[in-house]
Amino acid sequence: MSLSLPTTLDALWAIPHIRAWLAAAWVLYLLGLGSWILLQKREPVATLSWLLSLAALPYLGFVIYYFFGPHRIERQHRRRIRHRASLTPNPTLAPGTQELRTLAHATTGMPPCTARSVRLLVDGREKFPALLAAIAEARDHVHLEYYIYQPDHTGRVLRDALVERARAGVKVRLLLDAVGSSKIRRRFFAPLLDAGGELAWFHPVRPWLPWKRPWMNLRTHRKLVVIDGRIGFIGGINITDEEDDRLRADAYRDLHLQVEGDIVHWLQEVFVEDWAYACQDNRFIADVARAMPAPQPGDIRTQLLSSGPDSRWEPIHRLYVAAIHEAQHRVWLSTPYFVPGEAAMMALTSAALGGLDVRLLVPKVSDSRWVTWCVRSYFDDLLAAGVKVYEYGPRMLHSKALLVDDRLAIIGSANFDHRSFRLNFEASLLVEDPALAQALKQQFEQDFTHAPRVRSDRPQPLLTARLPEALARLLSPLL
Repeated sequence: MSLSLPTTLDALWAIPHIRAWLAAAWVLYLLGLGSWILLQKREPVATLSWLLSLAALPYLGFVIYYFFGPHRIERQHRRRIRHRASLTPNPTLAPGTQELRTLAHATTGMPPCTARSVRLLVDGREKFPALLAAIAEARDHVHLEYYIYQPDHTGRVLRDALVERARAGVKVRLLLDAVGSSKIRRRFFAPLLDAGGELAWFHPVRPWLPWKRPWMNLRTHRKLVVIDGRIGFIGGINITDEEDDRLRADAYRDLHLQVEGDIVHWLQEVFVEDWAYACQDNRFIADVARAMPAPQPGDIRTQLLSSGPDSRWEPIHRLYVAAIHEAQHRVWLSTPYFVPGEAAMMALTSAALGGLDVRLLVPKVSDSRWVTWCVRSYFDDLLAAGVKVYEYGPRMLHSKALLVDDRLAIIGSANFDHRSFRLNFEASLLVEDPALAQALKQQFEQDFTHAPRVRSDRPQPLLTARLPEALARLLSPLL
């Protein structure tokens, strides 16, 4: 005979000292999980948010934190130290290195560098033809690392281009994030594998192997390509029809960079480190090093900003804040997810209060309603300080760019939020070049024409605006 729930509960409470045992177990759970969270040494607000949220979920909270909680990766950091000296030659240091570039070197381990050319690519309309043309010219290797790769038209065209090069004897290595590219199956890449190409997954999720950390939260969000060690691509555009405006009118608005020169050595370094980590094999590094071209210094000062949970310094976060503090006239920021920490918020509002032209461009509607509410929860403070806020409306804004004055730009994969600054593996490029700054300025101005400016007297109904924004802001450390 099956027992009803009330009968089962009565039987449970009838067990001698059951309440004391359950209380003791809950205390032990809190001590164990609390110690684990505290040892991460995150910001107090984020730590308290996790503690309070998971205290109400006995035992289930442990599973949630195991899968989704923020953790540092020390093992990869040690591998990076070993790999760095083996691949990249002594870089050509650009003259005039200032505090900003010294900070970038200290936090990333990558010294200031130069590029012979830096080309701004707007949307998939410009990025994908440039990428395919460069791949068609590959003679030794093509290295690709992407967060999202979809098995759609864009994905098939790129796959077939890689297959053609692999059959011609070019070494093709494709590294995909196991969560971001979860919709794709290995059989999609069977033609590439049959042609001799290689495929690897970054942090595959294997819940059926409890002794292996699933790393649900620590993803590679990078979008970079290195071709023959000569040409590099870096930015925010994934491999999907959703980011090709030639195929879809509602494709994301996004930015990418094509670079040549010594800076490509450092893009190669980041890829090699990630590939060796994902494959648990570094025997290929010597072959890559032999294929790298001789140094090719240029006139454009650049700095690769690589960050992730294997670094305690949050390099991209620090460089954003430092660059804003160095501004003399203009700070224009574009990001799909704006969830700033205290330092970043202080930098933006201080620049505006100091009389600088500070502008923030965000999507009118993000791909997450929760994120949209959270972003809007910061508007009042920004507007009060004099920051001009614009909401881009025609389609989803996905570009991640910072323009400082008429000389400095940062473009890459990192959003202006906690996840990109602390949890994801990201890569952005800092470029000091008036020509690129002018091109980015013109792109901002074009986007502003499609982005109504947010007014301080805008309607803010309690139930549909103020309350959900306040709740989203409360949980922003967990986003």
